[in-house]
Amino acid sequence: MSISIASYSFHGLHAEGKIDVYGYLESCRYRYGLDTADFWNGLIGTTDTDYLIKVRHAAEERDLTIVNYHVDGPHLWEDACEARQRNYEIAFEHLHAAAILGAKTVRFDTGGTVSHMNEEQMEYVVSRYKEYCLFGHEHGFRVGPETHWGFSLVADNMEAIARAVDHPAYGILLHIGHWEMGDPDEGDRRLAPWTAHTHVDANVTRTCLDDKIKMLMDAGYTGSWGVEHHSAQNEYAEVAYQLAAVRRSLARIVWDRQSEETTVRSQSKPGNPLLTDEQEGRA
Repeated sequence: MSISIASYSFHGLHAEGKIDVYGYLESCRYRYGLDTADFWNGLIGTTDTDYLIKVRHAAEERDLTIVNYHVDGPHLWEDACEARQRNYEIAFEHLHAAAILGAKTVRFDTGGTVSHMNEEQMEYVVSRYKEYCLFGHEHGFRVGPETHWGFSLVADNMEAIARAVDHPAYGILLHIGHWEMGDPDEGDRRLAPWTAHTHVDANVTRTCLDDKIKMLMDAGYTGSWGVEHHSAQNEYAEVAYQLAAVRRSLARIVWDRQSEETTVRSQSKPGNPLLTDEQEGRA
């Protein structure tokens, strides 16, 4: 199963000048043994075509698939019309960047506030995502919002947007459990059918990882499990811990499900088969 590391996980190292896009790719492939990259635009830092081609070549050299490109900055809704237009124009720079990189999924935030959207806001956001989806469909990727901030933290908004856009290239980035209105578990279940990518943070890793993975699997999710760390401290080790937990959980779930299908059960005794129960202190 596909696992990735959101490059935002290293934003502390990036701020200190200790990692760049190439160091991130090297880490994904050789430090963590992954075959994926999961880019935050803040790590790449530009939409320059020549630079993006070099980044894509570096990913290809390491046999890495770019499973996601998450874009901060050009979110859809701003109250001021001029700001909306500016963000729209910048968003298309990033859509072209995603196409150059060969990303499989792309995230643009909804913008707004933690509230139910009014008719004008819904109409505008839906129309823009439809437009982005047309571009994504032509270039081989899915596009949509993340449960990240603003309108997207309300499950009613996210479900209404998904149903209104109604396009095969539409898909959300589910930051698991991250909701501000309503029950988080119910929000995850409601949006699972539209989930194209995930972010698994440290809290989810510690508290409910197995249940969330099972829920998404049962909903048909086949995308990458994107580890994301936020503390900006001890990032290499903290990411390694989260990554190991996700790997363990996925392997355990698969093992359990395979065991349920197995008709022949092991007849060996518990414990060490070369020792008696008395020798093992079990008698």
